[in-house]
Amino acid sequence: MANEVPAKTHGVGVFLELRKRLQSGLLIVGKDVAQTPADVAVTSGDSSLHIRTPRGVLYLTLPAGVAFEQGSCIPTPAGESCGEELHFRLRISVERSTDEDSSASMMKTLRAKKAYCFYCQGCMTRLLEDRVFNRVLPLPNGNWNAIVDDWCCHPDPFANKKLLPRAEDCLMGDSFVLLARDGSCEQTLTEEVSPVGTEDSQDPKKPCRRLALISCASCSSVLGEAVTPETLKLYVTQVVVEPAVGDRKPEASLNRSLFVERTVAARLLELSNSLSTYHFSVQTPDGKAFLLLWLLNSDSIIASVPETRVGTESSNGSPALHSPSPRAARALKLLYIACSDTGIQQRDIVTSWEVSVIGHPVVLPLKVCEELLQVMDDSNSTLPTSMRCMRSYE
Repeated sequence: MANEVPAKTHGVGVFLELRKRLQSGLLIVGKDVAQTPADVAVTSGDSSLHIRTPRGVLYLTLPAGVAFEQGSCIPTPAGESCGEELHFRLRISVERSTDEDSSASMMKTLRAKKAYCFYCQGCMTRLLEDRVFNRVLPLPNGNWNAIVDDWCCHPDPFANKKLLPRAEDCLMGDSFVLLARDGSCEQTLTEEVSPVGTEDSQDPKKPCRRLALISCASCSSVLGEAVTPETLKLYVTQVVVEPAVGDRKPEASLNRSLFVERTVAARLLELSNSLSTYHFSVQTPDGKAFLLLWLLNSDSIIASVPETRVGTESSNGSPALHSPSPRAARALKLLYIACSDTGIQQRDIVTSWEVSVIGHPVVLPLKVCEELLQVMDDSNSTLPTSMRCMRSYE
């Protein structure tokens, strides 16, 4: 999941992955761009990487503090993809910096005693006016009910009880915030009761669970749920939170796919660092697993250039005015499986995850789960063929 989503293409011309911690990189060049390793030469420029092929020179802009070590690019076996791709290993140097060049998520920006405004991500309508929280507290992680018996030597004191915020509290879950409803919500939010899940075929008397869905009054986008008549649950993928500073208006809304990608990537990284886990089960509000994610690493810097864009530079050696230099961007490297996949090997993996309960649950609305899967499929389609799957994972 990269910070920038490249356009979908029929073939990857040049792909670059740099690992900051390992200070090494993998360069893949399609056979449609260069036929032999001798056709490829890599040099460094001012904050950029120059890749010379028979089609011309491709300029890749590198993040600040990352530099290519001259003469370190060497051919390496491409395995089963040797008929389609050329692989090269290279070395980089990385300046030590505390700046991780990534924007903090909403969970990291919320602070007590400061005023915030909540906006609908879809239409940027202001939903909640100048909220000041006396307390901003994290909720127990998603598995807390399952292990509560290990905390107590007497019957569960939390049985049939919900953890709810007080009037000036903000409680933060893994993928949502809980807030108290106030008078400003009446004009900007609408509420509709909707069934979740299906009837139990083995127990027809068991009713289908229902949720009170909260939507934006302006664009009808579903923002979250009404946990109680006094409590709102807003998902981080549905709202934008900014400090309340005078009459300042927020910037225009990001592309929806890009917003979902950045928001989920930031939360996965934060949860992985705080919980020391790398397995996540993306679930719908009814507790049904939709997507299994395995976080491999978070220090990758990637650039993927379609075959059709390699060689579009002008004849004088500088990038054409209409074709800016591709930029390498920070990304999370994930393996994933959609739980709806009907393949035998995929079903076995899904079953093993469910039996072992190894995936930390991350709950998102069904539509957002579908959007996330589409984002990941689109991102995967921009990778070279040799990197699109690993065993039964994508």
